[in-house]
Amino acid sequence: MMTKNKSYILLDVRTEEEFKERHIKGAVLIPDFQIKQRAETELTDKNALILIYCRSGRRSANSARRLIEMGYTNVYDFGGIIDWPYDTVRDKSL
Repeated sequence: MMTKNKSYILLDVRTEEEFKERHIKGAVLIPDFQIKQRAETELTDKNALILIYCRSGRRSANSARRLIEMGYTNVYDFGGIIDWPYDTVRDKSL
């Protein structure tokens, strides 16, 4: 899906600490417990393709459901980074 679509938002819904340790390049961080407060100001296009992931898939599934309830129309639960077979990046400050 990422190679077929040039425009998408890759949303990481883990904690800031998890994100700094390892994340997919280009991902935007909004922890799952902050989705309701931050989504509408940071994810302004409710029709944008949003691919969500977390560590194992539980938080991403809940966050995807929450975004759909908020009116987002093109949301996909990507699952967990533990199943991501490609390269990841790490925060250089660690």
